[in-house]
Amino acid sequence: MKRRHIYPLLLLSASISFAGCKNTEQDTTDPLYIAANNPADVPTVPPVPITNKIQVALLLDTSNSMDGLIEQAKSRLWNIVNTLTTLKYSGQTPDIQIALYEYGNDGLAQQSNYIRQVAPLTTDLDLISEKLFALRTNGGSEYCGAVIQDATRQLTWGNDEKDMKLVYIAGNEGFNQGGVNYKEAIRDALVKDIFVNTIFCGNAQEGISLLWKDGADFAKGKFFNINSNEAVQYINTPYDDKISECNVRMNSTYVNYGAQGQVKKQMQVQQDANAESISTANYTERAVSKSKEVYKNDSWDLVDKVKEDKEAVKKLKKEELPKELQNKTEAQIKAYVEQKAAERKAIQHEIATLAKKRQEYINAEAKKNKSGADLGDAITASIQTLAKQKGYSVEK
Repeated sequence: MKRRHIYPLLLLSASISFAGCKNTEQDTTDPLYIAANNPADVPTVPPVPITNKIQVALLLDTSNSMDGLIEQAKSRLWNIVNTLTTLKYSGQTPDIQIALYEYGNDGLAQQSNYIRQVAPLTTDLDLISEKLFALRTNGGSEYCGAVIQDATRQLTWGNDEKDMKLVYIAGNEGFNQGGVNYKEAIRDALVKDIFVNTIFCGNAQEGISLLWKDGADFAKGKFFNINSNEAVQYINTPYDDKISECNVRMNSTYVNYGAQGQVKKQMQVQQDANAESISTANYTERAVSKSKEVYKNDSWDLVDKVKEDKEAVKKLKKEELPKELQNKTEAQIKAYVEQKAAERKAIQHEIATLAKKRQEYINAEAKKNKSGADLGDAITASIQTLAKQKGYSVEK
């Protein structure tokens, strides 16, 4: 608005300065003339895109008694991802990053407090799935304060006030074990605006007496208790098979490139198989996640890469392309990638339509058969509550 007020003044000043000149014609291409006579034509500054993040660190106890917890995590990963994809900030979808830690495993080094960072904060959801399915239980000595401290200090947390940063720690031993005071670790997390949520694997009263609720209360997070030995209850729907068929077709739209391209494409297929090994419903949840904007593979998929960099094809060497494209011209490769992008977009739209009907069916059935909360239910409930506190909206 200020520019529209000042330009007429400048134009008036310019007219006075040159009043004595014989040629008093005004240049109609002059920005000052345009601003004064056609204010609607003045270029506007485009809005700065929102680049905030939702970051989630999962800290899982992998001691001997926690096989059920790991199974629930495998079963609920894609459900958690799909919950995160419903969150919007000012109508836009934030980047979603997930990290994974294991703790309480005697197979890990004592000097590291029996803790291992399995995966850093990453948008590579297939990597998280692969690492999760590789976890094995053993031992242990569970130091909650130490693993919270490691996650707080080691991970690259966002520093934008719009970022939502969440830690979920799940286990079943005393919350105050080990040499790191859990309140000091949580205090450090709060300084970084990280919400720590605790999930006790056992009955609620025991979780309270073992200080898991105290940890959540001190962290301004949520306390939950779950039966980690109870199998996840799935609701099969009339839409699962069709979504699964769409997933197979969608996989054919990925065009691998680079040194890791073929390996990553195989990993994608393997994580499909891992999800299916849990249940048909879990496989369907993964397919829905893959249809979302947050499922990004620009590090190995040429379709995603071209979205980020229009000149990506030109920059690639022949040997970085899949064999079927190595003898094609640049124009032919671009046309091929555009075709695959169009196919994927259509399939994603088809899955989105089916997924909405599927969720409506699940919601209706869940009301009829209420069961105890599992790991996914606990995380989903807290995500939605905390998201509203941070100014996010939840899409239905």
